[in-house]
Amino acid sequence: MALITVKDLALGYESRTIAENLNFKVEAGDYLCIVGENGSGKTTLMKTLLELKAPMSGEVIRGEGLKANEVGYLPQQTVVQRDFPASVQEIVLSGCQSRCGLRPFYNKEEKEIAQKNMERMGISDLAGRCYRELSGGQQQRVLLARALCATRKILLLDEPVSGLDPNATIGMYRLIKELNEEGITIIMISHDVSAALRYASHILHVGNDLFFGTKEQFLKSEIGKSILITEDNDK
Repeated sequence: MALITVKDLALGYESRTIAENLNFKVEAGDYLCIVGENGSGKTTLMKTLLELKAPMSGEVIRGEGLKANEVGYLPQQTVVQRDFPASVQEIVLSGCQSRCGLRPFYNKEEKEIAQKNMERMGISDLAGRCYRELSGGQQQRVLLARALCATRKILLLDEPVSGLDPNATIGMYRLIKELNEEGITIIMISHDVSAALRYASHILHVGNDLFFGTKEQFLKSEIGKSILITEDNDK
């Protein structure tokens, strides 16, 4: 059974529909990239998958025993969040909160999980540093380590390279791809279709024209060809 199955989903605010007729499945090990124009409902869809927002209609079905608190989430950063005055270790460890239940402290296992994920992201040497003193690329690695503390199965990433310089962007994409190759399912929102086609296994395009399929199918589709021609003309 798929990790996530979306059936006849409609998204919106109050009486205004911004996306509808969404149907797709995410299997374990997939790397799904969600693309589409600004305002097409990409972030709203992600919040719905996270059960942070209710759909207008349709349903999201979790399979393989996947629980809401077993999903790692990396949202878009705000200016306020970038200036958060906590240590790297404190932020990464906070990703274990869903494991604590009513317990008001982190146990040995949770601290080991945080340490392991800092090592995976190459930020162990930053553990005692203040988060707001880090570069944008370092901050994203911290937040990715935090998200990994919540899951061994699936990560949802909303524009994870937004605002990063080219080198940090390449490094972040490589890290995400390595995590996928280790068996973690990825669902990522991106405005960069070229990067999506380079790294993803599947593409979901939301907006006036809907598409879901493998990246090979996307390349052969009318919408895929149209987007790539537009990108080429913009270069």
